[in-house]
Amino acid sequence: MRVSHSSTSTHPSGTRGRRPAAVLLATLVAATATGTLMLGHPDTAAADPVEQCTATTGAIVAVDFSPWGGGLVRGCDAHPSTGMNLLHNAGFTTAGTVHDGPGFVCRIGTGAFATGTQYPTAATQPCTTTPQGSAYWSYWIAEPGATGWTYSRFGAEGQRPKDGEVEAWVYGATDLGGTTGGPEFTPDEVRAKGTTGPSPSSGGSTDPSPSPSSSPSPSPSSSGSTPPARTADPAAAAAWLAAQLTDGDHMVNAADGTTDFPRTALSALSLAGSGTQDAALRRVTAHLAAHADAFLFPDGASAGAVPNARATALLAVVAEATGGDPRSFGGRDLVASLTDHVCDATGRAGQCSAAGDFQGAANPWTQALGVIALARAGVVPAPAVLDRFAGVQCADGGFAGTLIRPGQYCESDPLSTAEGVIALRLAGGRQQVLERAVSWLAAQQQADGSFLPYPGATADTFSTAAAAQALRAAGRTAEAARATAWLAGRQNADGGLGPDEWTPDSEAPATEQAVLALTRTDPSTVLRQLDTPQPARTPDLAKAGTYLTDPARLVDGHYYEGFADFADFGLTIDTAYALAATGTDDKALRRITDFLDQRGKDRSERSVDDWTAIGTEWAGGGSIAKEALLAEIVGRDPRNFGGHDLIAALDQLVCDHADADTGCDGPGNYQWAQSVFSQSLGVIAQLRAGHAEQAAPAAAYLRGMQNADGSWPSLIPNSHTPDVDSTAIAAMALDLLPDQESKQAVERALGWLAAQQLPDGGFPGSAGDSVNSAALAVQGLSLRQGAYAARIARATEFLAGQQNPDGGFAVAADGPRTSDVRASAQAAGGVTGRSFGTLSHALDGSGPGEPSGSPSPSASPSPSASTSPSPEATGSPTPSPAPSRNTSRGTVVDTSTGGGSTSSGLAFTGTDVLELVLPGLLLTAGGGAVLVALRRRAKADGGSR
Repeated sequence: MRVSHSSTSTHPSGTRGRRPAAVLLATLVAATATGTLMLGHPDTAAADPVEQCTATTGAIVAVDFSPWGGGLVRGCDAHPSTGMNLLHNAGFTTAGTVHDGPGFVCRIGTGAFATGTQYPTAATQPCTTTPQGSAYWSYWIAEPGATGWTYSRFGAEGQRPKDGEVEAWVYGATDLGGTTGGPEFTPDEVRAKGTTGPSPSSGGSTDPSPSPSSSPSPSPSSSGSTPPARTADPAAAAAWLAAQLTDGDHMVNAADGTTDFPRTALSALSLAGSGTQDAALRRVTAHLAAHADAFLFPDGASAGAVPNARATALLAVVAEATGGDPRSFGGRDLVASLTDHVCDATGRAGQCSAAGDFQGAANPWTQALGVIALARAGVVPAPAVLDRFAGVQCADGGFAGTLIRPGQYCESDPLSTAEGVIALRLAGGRQQVLERAVSWLAAQQQADGSFLPYPGATADTFSTAAAAQALRAAGRTAEAARATAWLAGRQNADGGLGPDEWTPDSEAPATEQAVLALTRTDPSTVLRQLDTPQPARTPDLAKAGTYLTDPARLVDGHYYEGFADFADFGLTIDTAYALAATGTDDKALRRITDFLDQRGKDRSERSVDDWTAIGTEWAGGGSIAKEALLAEIVGRDPRNFGGHDLIAALDQLVCDHADADTGCDGPGNYQWAQSVFSQSLGVIAQLRAGHAEQAAPAAAYLRGMQNADGSWPSLIPNSHTPDVDSTAIAAMALDLLPDQESKQAVERALGWLAAQQLPDGGFPGSAGDSVNSAALAVQGLSLRQGAYAARIARATEFLAGQQNPDGGFAVAADGPRTSDVRASAQAAGGVTGRSFGTLSHALDGSGPGEPSGSPSPSASPSPSASTSPSPEATGSPTPSPAPSRNTSRGTVVDTSTGGGSTSSGLAFTGTDVLELVLPGLLLTAGGGAVLVALRRRAKADGGSR
């Protein structure tokens, strides 16, 4: 294996050529002032020789450029401080995104490949928003002596390389947590001489193979040397495929020259996977949309006609793979077409072989594609649909080639099995069925990495490519790499691939499947966003910031709302989140942060400690989490913020059993956290602090509250009443977790959220056509920006329409136009699309500045605490009551989540207004004393029962 490393040079002074931080900062400031934002590292540092990084000194980083025809390039830094520092000092340049800044690595380049061009190029990835999980640079760590890779969830700026550590950057489809799409080379294969494992040779060129382990062992040549492995070129394959399109937009049937719709749809998926044929992809997608009915209804779209199951599934996946809406493609709701036509029995004129079939489906391949389409749309397939895979599973574990009935002859088919594995991996559940199918598929692999379409046949490209996709989806990367290496050997000089050794000439079906395999994608992950819709209007964030930080509103780093002497700590933190998201006023953000960090007092001599009740038996998990999250966002230590270890306090508040005396609804609920907002904030704060183990019960509890339709309710215990705001924040929390169950929960939540959008682009909340709900929906849907770009654009336009001339926002489109601080804070931060799970805007310096607020020593809870983000509010001077619930043990008020009040009534998120009025007003009038009294009453009542 040939692995190149970056060249070494030294500054004439003897120091290595790296710009000091002050110079980098000045460069960024100057670029911003001229209107040009530099997102990347300004120059390439001189790398240490790879040999200087040993098992006891320095660290090596390897970057895989194989998606662009390159190979593995490695570099060394003998004294790295962070993973980002290692990458740059090893000779690589990076570029970030407009949305996230330079800290998010969107492009990487090196002088050792393509004269320093950074990949992916702007033509394929504009790097304006956070890339999707289907195509981004994933970051992997192998600690000293480790033989495998671990996915880094916390980013290169937070990674502290150890001596002897190896790191890797790989581009492609990788889910959060790295269960798929990891490096296809081992740490030992890139370690330098003198370290554990084989010593790769160094040189000035990249490894020509897609990855070091993706090629089969070559046989010695007559001279005794080892010939280089064949290099796969997926871009050339995609170019060949695009050239086969008739009129540039469709495939035809060779027999009669009519449009071959299935082949056209499969070509669209392959072109999307390549990322290099956007012009052709647009034309093909447009053709499919324009002729959707001809594909869906080959016998005519008469009244009552059932759409063809294969056509429906294929078109839905094409829509999803190109960032479109499967609920509105070609004038058809393809998702409804699938869910509305599930067989409940056999018969129906031969269109159903068993209950659970998609009506008209002929084979498990179509059944699997339908499941993929639904899962990608956030819809949970009916249990019978998933159970059908067990019905077609043969005794050896593979899936039959047709949708057999019980007792019929069953012969396992690699194509059906591969597609079924991909579908079950995405949809979740049926784990035993999935594992048996994966085991059967892996066992069919030939010694050379290929697969046979049936026993006794010759290995073929189509089966091998499909199997490679499935094995990679299932985490069997070694077998997948062997299969793709075999495919590389099948590629012809024209770029296409032949079906088998007896038919070497390139053909479309074989090439279509091969492109997906070679680009490490499959129908469940392929995504190529086309022409992201841009909103006609966007809110003026600068004006919003001016409104929020007006000295008449923001007094000494906090807000008063309703009662002159009571600071609203919840609203104060909400606004800090907004200022961090927009970056419009760091001075004001620092004033707020310092006020809380120093336990500043309001005019009633109360501080944030009285609001959270930290250190007492009445401590609230949601309010403590909300404060901790602010510290994490601005770059301060939540373990030493406001004089407290907020994370340790939060860890202690995770309930281990249901107990009304401590406000625990069940195991994993946080004490006195009685809303989904509070629960979600706790999970986010713990995970961001690295306490994944401690957060696990809380995350499980949160997952358990999800309704069958994908939504979450507002309050705890679960009322099962769907709520937009709560669903969005729960999705942000679970999106931080790597497990498949959480991933599926997020997809279902986003699918439900998308379906709630109103015709004007807004989203429903208890206040009506709600600004809060729209802003939170934008944050939630932005977790999968490519899939929901059109809906995000419409919501952004809606929010722009709710902004007033003073910069503030109204509470709802169908309410008073008065600007409201709470609604403005949520709108300004939410419209940026930045999730609370990843929002970061570090303030210069790590500690508080000059003391802010009144000099008195104590403080109290806010009369109307609000969650992050808070539910709807209005311009009325009456403070916002906090959500509560009446129980047989008293009224409990959760002050980490708040509502809003108007002159015409109260506005809440997913709650019963009448239930909340009295306790909310009591909390408003009495502050934290009422909260503690109510909790004591609840406990006393419980003790007397």
